[in-house]
Amino acid sequence: MNDFGTMFNNMIWNLTHRLGIVDILDIIIMAVILYELLILLRRTRSSALLKGVFLLLVIVMLSSLLGLTSLNWLLKIILNNGAMVLFILFQPEIRKGLEKMGRSTLLGKGNQKVASWDAHERIVAEITQTMMDLSRRRVGALICFEQRTGLQDVIDTGTRVDAEISAPLLENIFEPNTPLHDGAVVIRGERVEAAACILPLTEASGVSRELGTRHRAGIGLSENSDATVLIVSEETGTMSLARGGMLRRPLTEKDLRSILEEMYAPETSWVLSFWNRIKRDRKEARA
Repeated sequence: MNDFGTMFNNMIWNLTHRLGIVDILDIIIMAVILYELLILLRRTRSSALLKGVFLLLVIVMLSSLLGLTSLNWLLKIILNNGAMVLFILFQPEIRKGLEKMGRSTLLGKGNQKVASWDAHERIVAEITQTMMDLSRRRVGALICFEQRTGLQDVIDTGTRVDAEISAPLLENIFEPNTPLHDGAVVIRGERVEAAACILPLTEASGVSRELGTRHRAGIGLSENSDATVLIVSEETGTMSLARGGMLRRPLTEKDLRSILEEMYAPETSWVLSFWNRIKRDRKEARA
């Protein structure tokens, strides 16, 4: 008990008397890393393992406070060898995170920024019209918007289109019984890059059985990248958004316009972009 009190007092003293610019920068970097880690593990099987590790740390602290020497000794042995255990348990997430870092450009610009407000308004109107028409007619659709994480590997699985974004083109691609309707469309910036692309299916548990392959593919891509995916259900015509491994549904026309305007808005500083993404993630988590 006295050891814990001394450690706590030392920590408070260091924070109040020795906190410098380098320390503040260190805290900010660690906060960003932890935030990105939590986003990566959110709604995956490893999230339960992370909760178990946190619970183990709490038990270690309680055993130390209550003087449970044997239990504290055993748990500390587990924690001392825990780095290798965690690496093995979180191997898929670590690999996925490293792949995402390798494909991304640190603090780079997003691919959806446009040169003018006229282009911004035209693209938002064209995609909104496409989604609303397909939803009304109950035609299934899967549209992926490349962000900072490159989707070239996904584009290579489909048929190259390399055309300007337009409602007639997108609606014709997803028209049933046409060669390119079965698969996803990938949009990079102001161009439709490819159609009939194959996406990875989500491995997350807890996905509703009501959702078909189209929704699972959209969630899967959003888990492996920072892509934004718009989905139209073939059965109900419901519009959905997959982003960050989470599915938001149903979407209204107002929601759809807000999402597109955010993606195609003028470029801002990376600090403001990161802060806006935090606010967006919190909003979507509550939705």
